[in-house]
Amino acid sequence: MVRIAVDAMGGDHAPHAEIDGALAAARDFGVRIALVGQPEKLEPELRRCGWRAQGDAGIELIEAPEVVRMDEPAAVAVRRKKRSSLRVGMKLVADGKADGFVTAGNTGAAMATAMMVLGTLPEVDRPALAAQIPTKTGRPTLLLDVGANSDCKPVHLVQFAIMGDAYARAVLGIERPTVGLVSIGEEEVKGNELTKEAFALLRGVEQLNFVGNVEGRDVFTGNVDVIVTDGFTGNVMLKLSEGLSDVMVALIRRELSASVIARTGAMLARPAFRNIKRRLDYTETGGAPLLGVRGVVMITHGSSNARALRNAIRNARDFVLNETNEKIERGIAAAMLDRGVARRAL
Repeated sequence: MVRIAVDAMGGDHAPHAEIDGALAAARDFGVRIALVGQPEKLEPELRRCGWRAQGDAGIELIEAPEVVRMDEPAAVAVRRKKRSSLRVGMKLVADGKADGFVTAGNTGAAMATAMMVLGTLPEVDRPALAAQIPTKTGRPTLLLDVGANSDCKPVHLVQFAIMGDAYARAVLGIERPTVGLVSIGEEEVKGNELTKEAFALLRGVEQLNFVGNVEGRDVFTGNVDVIVTDGFTGNVMLKLSEGLSDVMVALIRRELSASVIARTGAMLARPAFRNIKRRLDYTETGGAPLLGVRGVVMITHGSSNARALRNAIRNARDFVLNETNEKIERGIAAAMLDRGVARRAL
């Protein structure tokens, strides 16, 4: 049985959302959960949910007395708080005592801890967070990095593209994914120094189906399977798309209740609107995998509710069962045979 460690102290709504999400995941997906955190805060909440002892309802507690706050600098937190829920949970994965780790905590600290405790895959300098963005074709676009690396070098974007390509093949089942680079225009000469240099490098990786620059609007068309950018830009794009989705749902709901005729039509179209809302709801996806580390790490929003945590745990389980990390590692090894690309970028 798959065992997933969950950072019970990391999110804005911790530990309530983590506990409810973990209980739901254990019940719905048949996974074992190791809730990592402060027992004095977790046990009362669990007992109110009917939990009585270690292993009951598929849940056990792992003590971690320290907590990494959202506003803490990543380097300071990783260096000083060696008994944090982040670090203890990652150590469970490193020691083979858990198959994956889920956190809604400090993203920078989570990435730094993963690199320190788990290490990176061969040929990977920087891990990347990958998010699936809904598109009008019905097939998601994979966008990375969406927050792990604010500042990047051209070689990092190349590595993100290679990891995204491997992930799209392994998880999304796309035989030859198209790969695009976020810029301010489709022409090769458009963009800043980072994108111009990355463009030249990406064009030289024969294993990638690189289609050139793409603009922000192309993220939602579904015409490109994998889109790469630096973590600062990617995070802004992700949060903007989530905010826009919320606005669209609210506007549709308002218009459908504006008149008797609209309300009648809304009743008839309710199943369709419910499906649209589900496709746009980030809690359905749950979390973004941290690609490039030696282990399964799923990072979700700090504001995640129980549903988002439940689905992040499901994603971590699927990541393990599909042996996704192994497939990504093989894909990276194949694509990075042209080591001259990395050497020129550095």
